[in-house]
Amino acid sequence: MIEEIDAATSTFEDGRDLYELAREEGDDDSIREAWSQLDAAEQVVGRLEFRRMLSGPHDASSAIISINAGAGGVDSQDWAEMLLRMYARWGERNGFGVKVLDVQEAEQAGIRSAEIEIDGEYAYGYLRSEIGVHRLVRISPFDAQARRQTSFVSVMVMPDLGDDEVEVEIRDADLREDTYRASGKGGQHVNKTDSAVRLTHLPTGIAVACQAERSQHKNRATAMRMLKARLWALEEEKRQAKLDALQGEKKAIEWGSQIRSYVLHPYQQVNDHRTSLKVSNINAVLDGDLQSFIEAFLLARGAPSASAEAHA
Repeated sequence: MIEEIDAATSTFEDGRDLYELAREEGDDDSIREAWSQLDAAEQVVGRLEFRRMLSGPHDASSAIISINAGAGGVDSQDWAEMLLRMYARWGERNGFGVKVLDVQEAEQAGIRSAEIEIDGEYAYGYLRSEIGVHRLVRISPFDAQARRQTSFVSVMVMPDLGDDEVEVEIRDADLREDTYRASGKGGQHVNKTDSAVRLTHLPTGIAVACQAERSQHKNRATAMRMLKARLWALEEEKRQAKLDALQGEKKAIEWGSQIRSYVLHPYQQVNDHRTSLKVSNINAVLDGDLQSFIEAFLLARGAPSASAEAHA
């Protein structure tokens, strides 16, 4: 980071000196070169300023996203699947590893819920901006009368905590483990063996499932990581940490609780209600172009997870 600051300072000073000389000489080409250097320095400073927003203890971790359909029936389930794709595309566009850990398919269309892993440095730091309820307004493709439908889906984001990052004690006596045959889109192997694993933490009632791998052992290990992340988030809540920085406010998945609205009809716009940022290219957003929303949220909030955990 010091090297980047020094480099930005040097670039700025070189650009400033070149601009002053070029202006005296009336050299337009050198003036344009000077402005290019100044722009480059500004971009470096902007990146450093943004990185400062990712200074929470777990911001550098990978992320586990939990998506759950809410009010809106089959439209909500279809909306949940659209969000699953949106976050997968965001991860792919930004060079993160993306793995769908578990999907509960809906009966008619879409999904009831999903767990997805975004693997890479600072995935959680970026994606904690997505915690909350997401609202979709569109003409329902499932309504024979083509009426407008409003749907809601909740998104929870947790850091993927390694064994050395946090101490969460899970006793074997407190666990119920169920194995079953994986289902859904996963290739020919999914229905052949009982490789999927569901873990239920009996004292809290928290249940997690993983069917991403062929190996039952690997699925169990991933499910344990998922459970550890959930229990960690629960402990932070008990310590009255700021919920919106850790796992989000627990609101009903319905009217009045959304953090962002995606409107396809009667106009096209994505509106973040926390930062007032509005984007008209909704297709790009649904294809994973979330960076403007992420940056606006983090720059407005700073590093709330750091202050929350410091307080706890």
